[in-house]
Amino acid sequence: MASGDIMNEIKTISQAIEHVVDPSSGKPLKDTDAVKHVAIDDEKNAVTLVIGVKKVDETTKQQLTRSLAKIIKIDLGYRGLKIDFQRVVDEDSLLNKARDIKYIGIASGKGGVGKSTVAANLALALTRIGKRVGIIDADVYGSSIPTIFNMEIKLPKANADEKIIPFAHEGIEIISTEFFLKDNKPLMWRGPMLGKMLNHFFEDIAWHQDIEYMIVDLPPGTGDVAMDIQKLIPQSKMLIITTPHPSASHVAIKAGYAAKELNHELLGVVENMSVFHHNGESITIFGEGGGAEVAERLETDLLAQIPIGQPESGHHSLYGMEEPIGIDYLGLANKLIKSL
Repeated sequence: MASGDIMNEIKTISQAIEHVVDPSSGKPLKDTDAVKHVAIDDEKNAVTLVIGVKKVDETTKQQLTRSLAKIIKIDLGYRGLKIDFQRVVDEDSLLNKARDIKYIGIASGKGGVGKSTVAANLALALTRIGKRVGIIDADVYGSSIPTIFNMEIKLPKANADEKIIPFAHEGIEIISTEFFLKDNKPLMWRGPMLGKMLNHFFEDIAWHQDIEYMIVDLPPGTGDVAMDIQKLIPQSKMLIITTPHPSASHVAIKAGYAAKELNHELLGVVENMSVFHHNGESITIFGEGGGAEVAERLETDLLAQIPIGQPESGHHSLYGMEEPIGIDYLGLANKLIKSL
């Protein structure tokens, strides 16, 4: 077949399928520029399509395959059809690779080491340095970022494009599962539902276009959410949080190894609750050396040792820029900016 004839056939196919509706977006393929590629194998009398869809799930693939097969095989008379479905994201989605966002995953092996407190104070420190920061509270079973910031727990609003508007607090944009729960009821979801919630946080939130750093507060351990984060943002770099206590450092090492197995780069280790300063005396309540051991075993750096201390403002968790612990967080933020 002459090249001109092939081009005419490709044009005919493209026009014939452009009105098929993508069930994942509710829009015709033409409206989303979803027909990415059309090819014809003249010898096999077969067509190959590359279709971009918002969600590559079984329902979407099955419905589109049936609709496209009817047009290609029955209406146009081709014998074979191969479809490659590719996931596409909105221009304003965090997952749009054109957006230059640096992701910092905050991970720990166990709960109770102050992982979310570190995430919140690191976000504050980055903001005070002049960076535009967002926080995704992906600790879905134990979300605490809104509580740390003393935020009212209420449903977020949507904009004209039906995107969820994140809450802004202390100059930081924040989204959390806690905003979607009622009456402090626990979240009792399995892996697939958690994955859907994370997709919403990345794709359906009206994040500011100029966000530079996205802090992702992960659940403790190495479960479904950590693996879903790897699929969504493989470029995310991980900060491992531990305390000096042997039990905390032991499981923090496991969390670090898991991050490495998922091909996440480790930024380093933060030893939280490292020491308590009282009346000129330094008291190691949880022992010593846990952070250094984690960093050594994971072949990374011990970036900060954050003491235990009550914020001078009277707040339960957040430190001011002039406070010694607030200065420690500014130092950590500067180290991360340089390494990123």
